[in-house]
Amino acid sequence: MKQYSNPSAKENMGKKSIETEQIMHKFNSAFIHHNPAVLPALIGKDCVMEDITGPEGAKSVGYDECVTFWQALASDMEKQFTPEAIEVYGEFATIRWHFKWGNGEHDYVRGVNLMKVQNGLIVEALGYAKMNN
Repeated sequence: MKQYSNPSAKENMGKKSIETEQIMHKFNSAFIHHNPAVLPALIGKDCVMEDITGPEGAKSVGYDECVTFWQALASDMEKQFTPEAIEVYGEFATIRWHFKWGNGEHDYVRGVNLMKVQNGLIVEALGYAKMNN
């Protein structure tokens, strides 16, 4: 557990956590409710996103690439994203999720996104998943 010698540092961490939590709520809601229109206002101009494709994850760099990727995903009514847990630590968040793309018994994957928010915008999103062999 981080120890703060300066009380204002702890207060600042709390403010960042609240901001990050609010951004994560809006971000997740875009996928849950298939509402891609909210995403552009949440993404930073230098955002870097790595998806769950292996072995390294396809990378989207910059506002346009990240917004395009996420809007396409949020628009797809056949796919369902369900957050399992969200943990926030200052400007960082961890989202555990379940993603379903069909009606088959194995048409889903579970994973986690490691997120970073700066100045009220998502600047980094690294996705990892449990994949079938």
